[in-house]
Amino acid sequence: MVTPFDDAGRLDEEAAANLMRHLCANGSDGLALAGTTGEGSTLDDDEKVRLWEIGVDAVGGEATIIAGTGSNDTRHSVHLTERAAEAGVDAALVVTPYYNKPNPRGILAHFRAVAEATELPVIVYNIPSRCVIDIPNELLRELAEIPHVEAVKQARYENLEPVEGLTLLAGNDDLLAPVLDLGGGGGILVASHLVGREMRRMIDEPDERHAIEEDISGVVRAMGVTSNPIPVKTALTMLGHEVGGLRLPLVEASEEESAEIRGALERHGLLSTV
Repeated sequence: MVTPFDDAGRLDEEAAANLMRHLCANGSDGLALAGTTGEGSTLDDDEKVRLWEIGVDAVGGEATIIAGTGSNDTRHSVHLTERAAEAGVDAALVVTPYYNKPNPRGILAHFRAVAEATELPVIVYNIPSRCVIDIPNELLRELAEIPHVEAVKQARYENLEPVEGLTLLAGNDDLLAPVLDLGGGGGILVASHLVGREMRRMIDEPDERHAIEEDISGVVRAMGVTSNPIPVKTALTMLGHEVGGLRLPLVEASEEESAEIRGALERHGLLSTV
């Protein structure tokens, strides 16, 4: 989920709770809070904890609350995961350590340290496009042997396959159908802010899955016109949701990018063309 900010750039708690309830009423059965789309890299620890608390209070019990607790500092990831557990979340989303470029032994040690510090289910987030390194399936099999490591949010396209002991989750919107075809458990997605009901149908109505995928493809593509979460925040604002701006180094969508996003929303019937 995107993180709403007020005019001063602070966490907008009321808008966050409203968006949480909206998403859960429109296809989402869980929320990932303070992840990439939530601008987690520019939220401080207290803001993250407050966001998780709001999630638990607003939709806890009816939706799974997943806390983005990963960083490239293992000690910090452990600390955030402990605080997330105290906030009452249901699971932790832990990204591959970025920039440091740990070797496979370092990756194993990182996830083992986080998992040993909590009783929460840990979701490994493999996203080579942002973290430079990839977690190959062989290493995922080793991670699956660590207690509490229960799922992988997979955001790579090559060698996409289930790993025994890990629930496979789509980490990119256009991977949802392939992951579901492989028997995966769903996805942690961006376009679900806009077409959540359709994405929910892709899970519930497998015979219609690829027709739905084609139908929403324009919206999905528009969410990639520039760096996430710029497009989805732009789209949500166009649709009347109070999500505010972005924190630097992210900047507002350009006129050309906004026009492409608006066009996709109009063609899908989410915005009037009048």
